[in-house]
Amino acid sequence: MKILYLDLNMGAAGDMLNAALYELLDEDAKKDFIAKMNGLGLSDVKVSAVSHKKNTIMGTRYVVEVGGVEESEPTEHDHHHEHEHEHEHDHHPEHDHHPEHDHHHDHGSRGPSEIRRIIEAMELPEKVKDDAIEVYERIAEAESKVHGVPVSDIHFHEVGRLDAICDVVGFCYLLDTLSPDRVVCSHLRVGNGMVMTQHGKMPVPAPATALLLSGIPIYAGEIQGELCTPTGAALIKYAAEGFGKMPSMRIEKIGYGMGKKDFSEVNCVRAFWGEEVSSEESMPTDGKDDVTELTCNMDDMTGEEMGFCIECLMKEGAKDAFVTAVTMKKNRPGMLLTVLCDPVDEEKMVRLIFLHTTTIGIRKCKKERAVLSRSEVTRHTKYGDVRYKVSEGYGVKRIKPEYDDLKRIAEDKGLSVNEVKQKISAEYENCS
Repeated sequence: MKILYLDLNMGAAGDMLNAALYELLDEDAKKDFIAKMNGLGLSDVKVSAVSHKKNTIMGTRYVVEVGGVEESEPTEHDHHHEHEHEHEHDHHPEHDHHPEHDHHHDHGSRGPSEIRRIIEAMELPEKVKDDAIEVYERIAEAESKVHGVPVSDIHFHEVGRLDAICDVVGFCYLLDTLSPDRVVCSHLRVGNGMVMTQHGKMPVPAPATALLLSGIPIYAGEIQGELCTPTGAALIKYAAEGFGKMPSMRIEKIGYGMGKKDFSEVNCVRAFWGEEVSSEESMPTDGKDDVTELTCNMDDMTGEEMGFCIECLMKEGAKDAFVTAVTMKKNRPGMLLTVLCDPVDEEKMVRLIFLHTTTIGIRKCKKERAVLSRSEVTRHTKYGDVRYKVSEGYGVKRIKPEYDDLKRIAEDKGLSVNEVKQKISAEYENCS
């Protein structure tokens, strides 16, 4: 299973996300991507990817020029006419951009229907266009709730510019090209302080950005400024399937998407690409791991329904799932469902529990487990190959034959499972 893990310790902006994913492509795919972005039919728009070093680390900047000028390029003018949701590339409010540059820049506001028409006219796979339109629909819904106006009356300012459209479309195209089986993100740093918008000063994250980030684990950090733009928030909200620590994976490529500003910390989004590693393969001896425990009570489900629920949870990656008999309100017999999962799978497991049970509330608890390392070995016996589970650590080592293999041999030889276990154990001891 291919995993894309995004390190958002310095926030999220459209250009940085694009640059990070771009670095994961091979050379031919990189050329194809730039050619595709420059063939979208957007007037006076040029897209490029340039090598950029920051804090001695080499990465890439995703640059969109409109009329030969990069939108977030600093100028000598003041900030009197800043627009809401600025800095889609640099994502820090220290940079200036102004209506005086209308002859260079694409500052006109656009409504959702116009954005849709622009995207639908592009020569892109239908899935990419659908994804990009859905991202904009989420931004429009957030703007509608924040400002208390119908979605049809929303007019995008910064996120409606041509360079921002290229950010959204580019990210969706890159994600479709890479086609990860799973996208996981770190907790998202949003910055702090105040940001100037067309409605005056607003707290960071700006209201629409904050609404887009609902349900996502975020934190402020020490940097003053807007580290997460509305475009970045919408793209992460759309793409991520989970949030937390990096899952166990074998890294194949790392992409660095650089921002424009310099800080004491490297201002970038890091993208890790690799193959998922099973918990048995990755678990160290004398190890510990973090798990989320999810519990809920039901008194109106059948055993068959609960059995199917547990099967689905285990199939989707739960570490364990089991039911305990409990007494509920009005002395009714009920079931307590307990699910253990990796923290990054918490949201997925919650959705599955709500889907397959009748519960209306789920309790969450973070726990740490002491665990033995686990591996599997195969031994040849006169009855055929038998797999053994090996667990060790903390001065303990256990070897247990796989039940499915014991059952297969028992059915084939007309023996009980216990007889097969004794015979293969005796055979192993005699050979030792």
